[in-house]
Amino acid sequence: MSRTTFHPLARLLHWLMALLIVAMLFIGVSMVSDLSRAHPLLVELHKATGLALLALVVLRIAVRLSVAHPPLPADLPRVQRWAAGASHLVLYGLMLGMPLLGWAMLSAGGYPRPLELPALLPHDLQLYAVLRVAHGWAGYALFAVVLLHLGAALMHAWVRRDGVLQSMLPSARRRRTQS
Repeated sequence: MSRTTFHPLARLLHWLMALLIVAMLFIGVSMVSDLSRAHPLLVELHKATGLALLALVVLRIAVRLSVAHPPLPADLPRVQRWAAGASHLVLYGLMLGMPLLGWAMLSAGGYPRPLELPALLPHDLQLYAVLRVAHGWAGYALFAVVLLHLGAALMHAWVRRDGVLQSMLPSARRRRTQS
């Protein structure tokens, strides 16, 4: 027996994180371009959302590794299977790496961290500068991978019509089929 839909917790985490990631990308862009009175609020919102995403991605990885999920369609070409696996690894890596880079950057810059988290690195302004650039580029990479993920989901829904997108939709019903 194999699943045809993702576990409800996996779907909840997916959509909650999707919403937070999109919000975080907009907050991040607004934060670096807005030097108004709203800037400190945006920075604090960015830190809090990053910490929430770090906790959620750890939970999401645990769920992904411990709960069965639907297989890709059997007729999916090998190169597309490989691309799906590779893009998911990159996506998970960025979802985990982005908040860790932010935490490390705050540590190296000597800035306050949310919930008074310990510093990951010693205070070093040169390291801070490198991490800030890396965090920015990782944000662009995350945005690109999210767009690729969205494009692949739409391709499965509109071109292949193979149920891959439906298996992750919030309204998906748990079904089992014979393998």
